[in-house]
Amino acid sequence: MTDRIAVRVRIAGRVQGVGFRAWTEAQATALGLSGWVRNEADGAVLALLAGPEDRVARMLDALQEGPAPARVATVETTPDDWPAEAGFRISR
Repeated sequence: MTDRIAVRVRIAGRVQGVGFRAWTEAQATALGLSGWVRNEADGAVLALLAGPEDRVARMLDALQEGPAPARVATVETTPDDWPAEAGFRISR
């Protein structure tokens, strides 16, 4: 059985105004992950990803590219606590 993990992810680059949050929500939901994604005031996108370690790793790989209009410069991760709610959502 795969271990379950939760990580906070900060994605920087051209990641706002390009559909990044909706794309992240769709990808994470397809992988069965829990958590959220939101825009940050500094132009980055922040996400909490929680689920089986292999699926979180697949999502982290996908975040390196993002949706077609995005230009990802960096993806930084830190361990985090499991989200209180199941499912994945866009946080405002």
